[in-house]
Amino acid sequence: MARHVVATTDEIPEGGRKLVRVEGRDIVIFNVKGEFLGLLDRCPHQGGSLCGGVLAGFVESNRAGSYSYSRPGEFIRCPWHGWHFDIRTGKSWGDPARVFTKSYAVDVAPGAALAEGPYQAETVEVTIDRHYVVVET
Repeated sequence: MARHVVATTDEIPEGGRKLVRVEGRDIVIFNVKGEFLGLLDRCPHQGGSLCGGVLAGFVESNRAGSYSYSRPGEFIRCPWHGWHFDIRTGKSWGDPARVFTKSYAVDVAPGAALAEGPYQAETVEVTIDRHYVVVET
């Protein structure tokens, strides 16, 4: 799998998101409580941009007038028709077995680790003190 540096962790605050283009695909990166998650920026229903959607949580009810709210900020609602997707998996809330958007593995890596590779060359000492968001495609 190819790895692509798409942002620094500072660029996507907690509860925020950033739209990036990787290998011709628009991918939205979310920061959910310090965990970075990636989804294809396209609702499978009619192609709406998920980046423009509203973040929500999970609401359950076991009887009328009673409900519980959990997983705040872990679902994205498509701005076109309101379809909900789990940011962690890309699965739809309504029909997870058949309707989903692609999710991407996202990692946070220190800059020093990204500068290393399998190649040998003359080197000079460099200090990198930021962390970068990396998407695997």
